[in-house]
This record gives sequence, C-alpha cells and structure tokens, in this order.
Amino acid sequence: MARPRSEDKRNAILEAATKVFAEQGASAPTARIARAAGVAEGTLFTYFESKDALLNELYLTIKAGLRETMLDGYPQRAALRERAHHVWVAYVNWGVAHPEGRKVMAQLTVSERVSVESKSLGSAPFGGVQEMLKEAMAKGVLRDLSPAFVGALLSAMAETTIGFIEREPRHAKRYREAGFEAFWNAIAKT
Repeated sequence: MARPRSEDKRNAILEAATKVFAEQGASAPTARIARAAGVAEGTLFTYFESKDALLNELYLTIKAGLRETMLDGYPQRAALRERAHHVWVAYVNWGVAHPEGRKVMAQLTVSERVSVESKSLGSAPFGGVQEMLKEAMAKGVLRDLSPAFVGALLSAMAETTIGFIEREPRHAKRYREAGFEAFWNAIAKT
C-alpha cells in the first residue's frame, strides 16, 4: 500500500525548488532540490511525476501567492487610479519580500517547459485586474493597449522599482510612488 502524501513534504519540495532554481536556473538537477528539501530524489517524484510537472506546479504556486497578495484588500469600488495603485504597491511589495520567487517566476514565465495551460491557469485568477483594465479602456481613461502589454509594462517597471528599493531601502516609499507615477503616465490618457 502506498504511503499517504504529506502536504509538508510537498511544500518543502516546492520551497527548495524555488531556492535552487533562483540560484541555478530551471536546469538545476532534481537531486539538488530533493537534497535541499531533505527528501530522497525518488520521494520528489512521488509528489511530482516529472521535472516538468514540478516546474508547472511551482509556477502555479508562485502565481497564486502573488495573486493573493495583489487581491488582498483590493478596492473593487474605488476609482481606477486607486485600484491601479493598489495593484502596483502590492506587486512591488511582493517582489521585494520574495526575491527568489520573483526570479523563478520570471524564468518560468518564458520557459517552454511550463505549459500553455499552466500559464493560462496562472493568469486567470487575476481577472479582477484585467476587468479593471478593460473598464478603464472602455471609459477612455487608459490608452488603447492590450492587457498583455499593460501587464508587461507593469512587470518591467515594477522590476526596475524593486531593484532600486533593494539597493536603497531607505527610499522605498519614494521609489514605489515614482514608479507608480511612471507606470500610470505610460498607460493613462493625458
């Protein structure tokens, strides 16, 4: 009879994978991940049938953490700029607090080993943010840009902001606000 799977072991494997992939990239060996998680390599494959399955699950787990952070306290009925500001601040704060997760997410977002289905599932829960963008475009508040392009701008500008906050944490608030102003000016109609 097979032993029941432990949620703690599964989470330890995902946490170890985040650290190892942040250090070595997605090509890091599964043996290193298993060792970092304190499990046998065979145990890793009890929880994830292949390295690709591990990569896909890790991608979804990181995206879920980001989504939870961004949507926590999301001001659904606030003005568009205030909602965009909430998303910006949450994204930047998450990035500063989770440098390894941010680095791994950036790798996995462009990885061919993460399935189209996983990428779609990972993006789907951000629907409230995408709806905000569509609403803003329909009202003429935002430039006529695709939500994917706006998302790419958000990521790129947030990465720059996060980098400056990491180098000069005493100026975090200033950089976070200046980054948002730059982002808003890039997407909003004047």
